[in-house]
Amino acid sequence: MTLIIAEAGVNHNGDAKLARDLVAAAHKAGADIVKFQTFKAKNLVTEKATQANYQKKNMGKEESQLAMLQRLELSHELHYELVDYCKELGIEFLSTAFDDESLDFLVNDLGLNRLKLPSGEITNAPLALKHAQTGCNLIVSTGMATMAEIESILGVIAYGYLNPNAKAATRADFEAAYASDLGQSVLREKVTVLHCTTEYPAPMEEINLNAMNTIANTFRLQIGYSDHSRGITIPIAAVAKGATIIEKHFTLDRNLEGPDHKASLEPDELANMVTAIRNVERALGDGVKRPTVSEVQNKSIARKSLVVVQPIKEGQVIKAEDIAVKRPGGGRSPYDYWQVIGQKCNHDYQPGDTLID
Repeated sequence: MTLIIAEAGVNHNGDAKLARDLVAAAHKAGADIVKFQTFKAKNLVTEKATQANYQKKNMGKEESQLAMLQRLELSHELHYELVDYCKELGIEFLSTAFDDESLDFLVNDLGLNRLKLPSGEITNAPLALKHAQTGCNLIVSTGMATMAEIESILGVIAYGYLNPNAKAATRADFEAAYASDLGQSVLREKVTVLHCTTEYPAPMEEINLNAMNTIANTFRLQIGYSDHSRGITIPIAAVAKGATIIEKHFTLDRNLEGPDHKASLEPDELANMVTAIRNVERALGDGVKRPTVSEVQNKSIARKSLVVVQPIKEGQVIKAEDIAVKRPGGGRSPYDYWQVIGQKCNHDYQPGDTLID
């Protein structure tokens, strides 16, 4: 079953009540996981780092990334509250770590056993290595990445899993780990790669959903999709194309101030997406083509048999003009049409009778 991640991200706006309400909304919508972001702004950006264009547009003002992110930090205390609330409701808590300190907190203090490496960190080999060295299952998002960059970070991750205590490594070490049977085995066991387009909202012409299957076929790993498009169409399509994880931003209100609200689903839309994905899963089936239970009872109604269209006497030779192919089914198969013509009839027939000779 597709793992559905409701990405609260920073849509809590630094407010504890809003964060709890996001957890409740994700649970009510039927999501499997609600995900936040864990970072110390000072560890993440410099004072000179500027906002992305979409952040300036969505927030209606321009400021440094540092100032923006400092308002969006989740305190450690609130993390504990959210974890407890998730356990109470029965939804998994997940958060993305953007720095070493935050990663240590998520794993060693909160005890998470699943982690997410975000698209912006896909070239951050030291952080990716530390993620893998935790031994946790890992979701790797690939927005803005080339295939070569994906392969490189998978090498780092494979090395980290195989060498949990290593303090330093080289590109050659990463390449060797990726090329090894053990490295490939541990990647298949623990890693899911998400296709992603890093723009908020992502233009439809830049989604390139077929790239998801290119990634899956190239790296032979579980595949998923992190969606930043408007609406719910693309996540549903991704599930039909084989995504095992769907991640989607959501908010309580798209009109709230913040960088991601405008590209997020509201709670009713999130619930509709979950329902649609579950319906798609049911519709996909097992891939074996055979008559279904419902179809079996419709066979005799929808299919046809050989029927008599004018009176035929016993012993008469059946001619082409004596018979036709009509509903209902259940009689002699139309495949026997040519075999029947020229045979002597063993019964009397009236027009409309099903041929049984």
